Amino acid sequence: MPGTPDDWTRVHNPFRFRAPQNRDVETAASDVAPTSTSETSPSRRDARSARTLRTTRRRRWSIVTAATAVALVGSGAVAYGEASKTVTIDVDGELTTVSTLAGSVGGALDAAGIDVGARDQVAPDPGSALDDGDEVVVRLGKQVTVQADGEQSDVWLTALDADEALRTLAERGGDVRLVASRSGERASLDLRLDTDGPVNVVADGETKVAPDGSIGIPAILEQQGVELGELDRVSVQRVEAAEPGAPTVSLVVQRVVVEQQQTTTPVPHGTVQQPDDSKYTDESAVAQAGADGVTTTTFEVTLVDGVEESREQLSDEVTTAPVDEVVVTGTQERPKDPRAIGQAMAAERGWTGSQWTCLEKLWTKESNWNPAADNPTSSAYGIPQSLPGSKMASKGADWATNPATQIAWGLDYIAGSYGSPCGAWSHSQATNWY
Repeated sequence: MPGTPDDWTRVHNPFRFRAPQNRDVETAASDVAPTSTSETSPSRRDARSARTLRTTRRRRWSIVTAATAVALVGSGAVAYGEASKTVTIDVDGELTTVSTLAGSVGGALDAAGIDVGARDQVAPDPGSALDDGDEVVVRLGKQVTVQADGEQSDVWLTALDADEALRTLAERGGDVRLVASRSGERASLDLRLDTDGPVNVVADGETKVAPDGSIGIPAILEQQGVELGELDRVSVQRVEAAEPGAPTVSLVVQRVVVEQQQTTTPVPHGTVQQPDDSKYTDESAVAQAGADGVTTTTFEVTLVDGVEESREQLSDEVTTAPVDEVVVTGTQERPKDPRAIGQAMAAERGWTGSQWTCLEKLWTKESNWNPAADNPTSSAYGIPQSLPGSKMASKGADWATNPATQIAWGLDYIAGSYGSPCGAWSHSQATNWY
């Protein structure tokens, strides 16, 4: 934000001279000056709140006080004095009528028990001479949080209310708002919203009109039935009045929810090759099915009126470990000669000795162990003379050329139809087919 806090303090002329509203209460000057006005003067806000008088829609202040500039000499004669004056002091729009013998603006402020700080502004200057009927304007400095284009900073302002402050700050351009401070379920701002007009209350998708913008944020929210959550944000923005007398200030409540959200992503599983010396290289089998794992990421998400504002990653961990697929693969080279292949595969089933002899005779008769043997009269094909040959596709797509695929199918067929190679051979001998 451009400028320093002191720059913000002096961006406008805060002084509005008003006609006195309460001249009906005055006190005559004391005969003896108090020894120390600072010891008897309460703080400026405590003094104000103790002297509140409600008239019309504004709060009026009537401070009943008097001060003298009289010093006594040993004989009791007056050594110094001034004519009595009645002046009006406007403190942030709240009026005080004071009768005093003070000769300066600063003296009148002292007489009223108003302590002016370094951040406050006074007109005329405290050193100026004081005349009967004068009006003194005091604008108290208030520290507020200003948000301009999304950036926040604490600044001092002497504006009468939020409406005036926002009008002045808007001259610098950009999106400007005042941010209320939060304490539990209460929100507060060291400025009235509008001293003499209504304000909008925007919350939960609705806009309501509070008729009195001077009663303070907590009272306005309570009046409109708006309850604040612990994280809700409260700010004040200026709006263009839709018509004369319409609100020029909006009190905006943003509902804030902070929640944890989780997302999951898969962790691909791997594949492990497990060698098996008892199997041939063209044989493989899945010994363990693989499964993907899961990674869970947890975020802290801030939602403002249901819209995501920010997301912070809290953790990222594997919540389900992946399981590798285990594939058993043979390491033995399979024989190239179909008879040798057949003998080895038959032996895996326990068909050795006489069973192997029966098998060897059976397929010698059928195809002479030729994987390309094709019977032109019956469409039987291959070493086992499958009818039709395409049946052997159940053992592999290479059934037309691979002896091992054909033999695997033929051995299953023999086992299922005849129980053993010798059973198949006996049937073939008797019927000339099997």
